[in-house]
Amino acid sequence: MEEYTKLETDFLNLLKEQSAYGEALALIQWDLRTKIPKKGVEQRSEVIGVLSQKLHHLSTSEQMKKIIDQLKNKTDNKIIQKAVEECEEEFERNRKIPEEEYKQFIMLRSKSESVWQEAREKDDFTLLQPYLEKLVEFNKKFADYWGYEKNRYDALLHMYEPGVTTEILDQVFPALRDSLSDLVKKVNQAKNKPNPDLLQHHFPKQKQEQFSLEILKRMGYDFDAGRLDETVHPFAISVNSSDVRVTTRYDEKDFRMAIFGTIHEGGHALYEQNISGDLAQTPLSSGTSMGIHESQSLFWENFISRSNGFWSNHYDLFKSIAPNEFQDVDFNDFYRSINEVKPSLIRIEADEMTYSLHIMIRYELEKALINDEIEVKDLPELWNQKMEDYLGIKPTSDKDGVLQDIHWSAGDFGYFPSYALGYMYAAQFYNAMKKEMDMDSIIRAGNFTEIKEWLTNNIHQYGKMKKPLQLLNDVTGESLNPEYLVDYLTEKYSEIYDL
Repeated sequence: MEEYTKLETDFLNLLKEQSAYGEALALIQWDLRTKIPKKGVEQRSEVIGVLSQKLHHLSTSEQMKKIIDQLKNKTDNKIIQKAVEECEEEFERNRKIPEEEYKQFIMLRSKSESVWQEAREKDDFTLLQPYLEKLVEFNKKFADYWGYEKNRYDALLHMYEPGVTTEILDQVFPALRDSLSDLVKKVNQAKNKPNPDLLQHHFPKQKQEQFSLEILKRMGYDFDAGRLDETVHPFAISVNSSDVRVTTRYDEKDFRMAIFGTIHEGGHALYEQNISGDLAQTPLSSGTSMGIHESQSLFWENFISRSNGFWSNHYDLFKSIAPNEFQDVDFNDFYRSINEVKPSLIRIEADEMTYSLHIMIRYELEKALINDEIEVKDLPELWNQKMEDYLGIKPTSDKDGVLQDIHWSAGDFGYFPSYALGYMYAAQFYNAMKKEMDMDSIIRAGNFTEIKEWLTNNIHQYGKMKKPLQLLNDVTGESLNPEYLVDYLTEKYSEIYDL
């Protein structure tokens, strides 16, 4: 057992206290998004505000500052040293925000999420608009508190993807967009298209859940350290590495929503469940960035579960659970149909090829909001116009347009780019894996242990010990490169559409 100095012990105890508040908040957030009665939202928002204020205070306390100053560059323990670095960055960031102001932001965010659900149900953006206006103002104010070099948006982007800037995104995204647009045009002109009607049959929620649970088990998700629940907008949340919860949304008219959504969130959960126990109850015991996190969910959802090899092994299981209407569907027709390329109004229902275009729309809008180039009231119209420009389709309702995602109502600005970054990261990781193992054979065998171990050894175990771009370089030997994603999509869809 490792010996700690008194100062190191004091530091670890302070981190444990922070961790305890963090666990309580995570559990409350899970309840707020899944089980809470409508009348409980108001008081629960206040509780979240109080606990968040306490956590904010601990991270900016004189005790924390004193320990940071005394331990910085003066400990031989690598984990403690890295935790000190994380705490120092958080201290410098959080001390610039007045505690009461931060509490107001957290309370507003909790109420806003509830209002978002109501606005979505009633298809009325104006219900959310005043809350969103305040959240945008908070984010602009926070960005100014933190400071930035070239673009105010960078201060928010850093929260989710440290090391990545708007300058990088504005170089990578247009190149990716042009490549994707060219591919989509070729697919649209293809004569041999899949028939999605093969999949449009009633599929009871209970049966979808049965299949989803089985796939999570095969992925290696530990149900002794997690659970699957239903929600409006699917998410995974880590209370701690021994309690990582997955949620999904069922559509009895389209099973793809729940099955691929559950696998997606399962990828997030595997990351959190397999972070090294040495990092427990420290700020290092979580994913290193939202982009790396998203790479894990998209890896499992797209590179694994939308592959021919996956379904060659799991199609019999699927048919044993699915309704009679699916029994005579030819395997090849089924595989091609679940990989249909068709512009979609809903991001979480988007196909692999058009998915990143959804992200670019959101990135451009929120960057413009933060830089005072547009106003919140203009979002529905601008959203619809960009959907038409990028995807050739236009929402006829706020529910299918600007209200479809929970992120902005949760105050999460700077988050959306991580989805497209994650997709590019995933393609690079997949390419690295193929150099070390026969991925197609492993996927066809349906035994994902070797894949899970590779991900744990190369990515998961490190938590926040490595920054995202450092991790990417260590694993793949190069920096961010969108060509791997373009190559993957080109190869896969050239075969599916006989291009």
